[in-house]
Amino acid sequence: MTIAPHPQDPAAPHPSGTVTFLFTDIEGSTRLWEHERAAMEVALPRHDLLVRQSIASNGGHVFKTGGDAFCAAFRTASAAIAAALEAQRALHRERWPEAAAIRVRMALHTGAAEQRDGDYFGTPLNRVARLLAAGHGGQTLLSASTHDLARDHLPPLATAKALGEHGLKDLARKEAVFQLCHPDLPFDFPPLRASQAPLDRATPSIAVLPFVNMSRDEDNEYFADGLSEELLNVLAKIRGLRVASRTSAFYFKGKDIDIGTVAQKLGVATVLEGSVRKSGKRVRITAQLIEASSDSHLWSETYDRELDDIFAVQDDIAQSVVKELRSALLGERIGAQAAAAAKAEVQAAAAGRADDPEAYRLYLQGRFLLDRLTTDDLARSVELFKQALGRDPGYALAWAGLSHAFANQAGFGSDDVAEGYERAREAAKRALALAPDCADAYVRLGQVHEAFDWDWRAANDAYQRALALAPNNPAVLIAVANMTRILGGDEQSIALYRRAVALDPLSVSAHRTLGMRLMRMGRLEEASEALETAVDLNPNAGLVWCILAVTRMRQGRLEEALTLAGRERLPMFRLLAIGMVEHAMGHRETADEALQKLSGQYGRSAAYQIAMLHGFRGEVDAAFEWLERAYEQRDPGVVNTPSDSLFHSLHADPRWRVFLDKMKMA
Repeated sequence: MTIAPHPQDPAAPHPSGTVTFLFTDIEGSTRLWEHERAAMEVALPRHDLLVRQSIASNGGHVFKTGGDAFCAAFRTASAAIAAALEAQRALHRERWPEAAAIRVRMALHTGAAEQRDGDYFGTPLNRVARLLAAGHGGQTLLSASTHDLARDHLPPLATAKALGEHGLKDLARKEAVFQLCHPDLPFDFPPLRASQAPLDRATPSIAVLPFVNMSRDEDNEYFADGLSEELLNVLAKIRGLRVASRTSAFYFKGKDIDIGTVAQKLGVATVLEGSVRKSGKRVRITAQLIEASSDSHLWSETYDRELDDIFAVQDDIAQSVVKELRSALLGERIGAQAAAAAKAEVQAAAAGRADDPEAYRLYLQGRFLLDRLTTDDLARSVELFKQALGRDPGYALAWAGLSHAFANQAGFGSDDVAEGYERAREAAKRALALAPDCADAYVRLGQVHEAFDWDWRAANDAYQRALALAPNNPAVLIAVANMTRILGGDEQSIALYRRAVALDPLSVSAHRTLGMRLMRMGRLEEASEALETAVDLNPNAGLVWCILAVTRMRQGRLEEALTLAGRERLPMFRLLAIGMVEHAMGHRETADEALQKLSGQYGRSAAYQIAMLHGFRGEVDAAFEWLERAYEQRDPGVVNTPSDSLFHSLHADPRWRVFLDKMKMA
């Protein structure tokens, strides 16, 4: 967003010397303008007026505006805080259009800035901008300098809550942060967005970017992608090396973004990039390892080989990366012993991969479609995995991928539950028979034990084995988090979900899973943040709009919730969301219609969701009837029953405890 200088009153003296800066903006404004333009055209002028009046009445000077953002300067910290509080209270009282509920984040920092031509320059402006980026809608953050100057002069009933020290983006030292609080305003917010652990110099870290396809034939794109992912998979299995996930690394494919920015967004110290030029059976591969902090090359190499040698080239690159990282970041000497150790590690990590480049290409395409969850995408994913296995029956990762696809079909209404999970079980077992140390296969087998067998011990054993093999694999962490939740560790599960998101910050699946869990626990603001990120990453992903719609409904934003429910890609979950929201809005006829369609069309595959909808409506007998059906059908959703707050109306009924005992989840 471009921020333009604000027209000045030449006669008005502007604050100078040590100045307190107040920056504001509307959370999620880009999304609101894209989806709710008419409502925003009504809401924004009112927002601007309230903010501008609050600044002016407290002696502030607006020196820049841009879109929905305001930048203001004050002579004293207490005046700036008074303006921020007045604005937030006015914004909170305002009756916004249902589809454009304005939530404004604010930040204040005090420091000496240079004034020139009606504008301000210097470090304080950078610091307040970074502080603003860390906050959430409705939240007002104070830097330590502003807090210290004003803590004895806060407005009536206002307090400053210490949030601890946080590392802000692009700033070397940590900043003590405080939240301005008042009884009229929300108090609880998710963790600050800037709360990221600093890079651990003792643990080498790397992102493998998709190699650039330099061939004239665009059909070779998957070959270049396959090379990159194969390298990533091998490096991810090297102990002591932290590797950014494929989902996050491939987010930057085709984007002109500098290495430093990529490394900062992914939280890594080094980046591996390269290019592939394929002509007939000859291939030229160029790879280079770059240290982000210095933008310098640690290693580079060019390979001219026959296509039959592709896996040897991959191993050569992986071995070189392991050696160079340990030398550059840990000070290990590069010699014959280090080379032999790297070779052994890479050979062990490469177990289970394809022997056929075309099989890998098909596997890559199947993996890409898995996360969308729609019926057509899952069917295509199954077909691609089968094609890969037709070319290479010993390809363990393709068997694990096929197991994942079968389980998703069973779990999301695209296949019969029992038949789908049995197919998933057999595929996972085939993968483990071929590669006994395949972490992904253990996750898939654990998924069957958890979602279909309801054998918590067997599922936990499989997940713990996967965790031992791949402790930094986001999919493994999510699986362990799911089981931790089932076994009663709510807070521990959230910590594991957040760790998965930290390792895979651009993954729709990771953010969606975290958001769903937070929503079920009633932590709606945190759920919103995770789900909005998932939507931003891929608005076509399945399930995420449904969860976000239910979250908005529980926040009381009903018109917006109904709009979001209609965007859900999966028909079964679209009906569920619409049925809930329409009921919450008091629209009995349309709510009943959604329930009837859900029951009539998906009674064999959505018994749990139907029970949930009856429970939400307070129809206790019908909810228990459908829960029993879900139990008999082995509906995978049943594992969420004890912790799903949408079943609150059932808790006082004696049948609730009986059902949980039967599930061994009491």
